[in-house]
Amino acid sequence: MVILKGDKAPDFTLKNSDGEDVSLSGFAGKKNVVVLFFPLAFSSVCTDELCQVRDSLKQFESLDAEVLAISVDSFFTLKEFKKAQGYNFQLLSDFNKETAKAYGCLYDEFFGMHGVAKRSAFAVDKEGVVQYAEVLEKASDIPDFEKVKAALA
Repeated sequence: MVILKGDKAPDFTLKNSDGEDVSLSGFAGKKNVVVLFFPLAFSSVCTDELCQVRDSLKQFESLDAEVLAISVDSFFTLKEFKKAQGYNFQLLSDFNKETAKAYGCLYDEFFGMHGVAKRSAFAVDKEGVVQYAEVLEKASDIPDFEKVKAALA
């Protein structure tokens, strides 16, 4: 099942790149959240996508939004990815693939691998309701960040 605009965002608790637990519900009533799923750390399109987010983070912050970027990589891999690219937002490990599955954004097969997250963007308001949802089938596409920002404005 794919999560759509108007749906309650499924809660999750995942390890960040420092091995600390981060829960979507921890932002309830405090911040909007941009939940991004990306296939794999260190791949070219994922790096480009997250660099766009890094370079425009002030725009997300001006919308009172926290960015959480999620992949099925281990938090150890995400720690190195974050350090290498100077990302200024949290990267979360969905190593067990439960969160991507709950959001309906797992590839059946991705270059012969099973259980890789589809590139996706969800704008979640302070009440935990999805205001924008985009799940991309083509891994080379990047979410429309202008639409994400507009949904939070």
